[in-house]
Amino acid sequence: MLKKIVLPLGITAVGVAVIVLLVAAKPEPTPRPPAEEAANVSVAVTEAHPETLRLSVQAQGSVMPKREIDLVAEVSGRVTRVDSAFVEGGFFEGDQTLLEIDDRNYQAALLEAQSRVADAEQRLAEERGRALQAQREWRDLGDENANNLFMRKPQVAAAEASLASARGALEVARLNVARTRITVPFSGRVRQMDVDLGEYVAAGTRLGTVYDSQVMEVRLPLTEQQAALIDLPLTSQSRTQDQAPIAVTVRGSVAGKAQQWQGQLVRTDAFVDADSRLYYAVVEVNEPFAPTSPEGKPRAPLLPGLFVEAEIQGKELKEVVKLPRAALFERDKLLVLDSDNRVSEQRVTVLHKTDSSVWVQSSSPELTRVTLEKQSLTPAGTLVDPVISEPSAPSEENSGAIAAASAATTSQSAGERKE
Repeated sequence: MLKKIVLPLGITAVGVAVIVLLVAAKPEPTPRPPAEEAANVSVAVTEAHPETLRLSVQAQGSVMPKREIDLVAEVSGRVTRVDSAFVEGGFFEGDQTLLEIDDRNYQAALLEAQSRVADAEQRLAEERGRALQAQREWRDLGDENANNLFMRKPQVAAAEASLASARGALEVARLNVARTRITVPFSGRVRQMDVDLGEYVAAGTRLGTVYDSQVMEVRLPLTEQQAALIDLPLTSQSRTQDQAPIAVTVRGSVAGKAQQWQGQLVRTDAFVDADSRLYYAVVEVNEPFAPTSPEGKPRAPLLPGLFVEAEIQGKELKEVVKLPRAALFERDKLLVLDSDNRVSEQRVTVLHKTDSSVWVQSSSPELTRVTLEKQSLTPAGTLVDPVISEPSAPSEENSGAIAAASAATTSQSAGERKE
């Protein structure tokens, strides 16, 4: 009984006594005054260096001839001669005869027209002689009011009209003879031939398709952001003769080898695409089949249908700042520090951005410090402790090597608009 009741009660009483003693012996806390100021947030910052430079624009497109026409027979007949250049892929010079059509019928018609002209000239000479004789006879009569019919004025007018008509028919006969020889007023290349030697063709028959080999064109789609970086010739007064043309570098692969050509942006399409809201710039490349570049280096021809990438020289932009991508806040804002390390908000124009960098245009002064982190924790008016981050390498002045946007971005933007 003693072990079951008295011993547990004793142990409990001792434990309570120990607890009471510990509570009673606890030291009183010494009060401390609250801190006057909270510690500032440390944030990484970088210094902005405004520059004047050019941001080039990248786009993609297909090569097309500037001129491509169908050769159509203007007269009927059998093809009697085919030039060796008139084959698919063949080159020809301007005004070179590519095809000849049997012209014997048209030569006969030419002789007949010449005969009619001679007859009309004879008749006109006779009528003028008779009119002169009638004028003398009437003068001998002493009457000043001569009759037009007696003076043979209608007969002379009819003879003159007959001669003019005969000469017109002679000119048509000469044209028909000339039309039996098929020529093109420019140097080019044969894309397709539809007739061959000995084949009979009627007027209006297509003989083949040729294109001008002196100039090639590339149509480049541009987004609104890309177009803002280029001095696009949107109107006839957009550029003056004193301004240098907009240089474009065209790159592509021919037979597995990388090639490069130089062109110029000459115009834009007359409308903005209603579905994608894209601008289309037209680039011309002269002498696309020249075996060497203007610098004397060998190169492959710029073939129609080739898919190429183009780098367009951008216009000069002032107060452009290159920053790390992390500096951009809420799409078009930066958080900058003043001389007291106080945060302020600044809205900027975003020119271009990549995964690591962003190019913005701002009127911020030189060496403005821009925060790179914790933007949501440091709103405008917050005091911070700046930690200078390693600055990015400065851009080269008037650099044209920075790609403002790619055609893949263009396609993606177009797809988003359609959705």
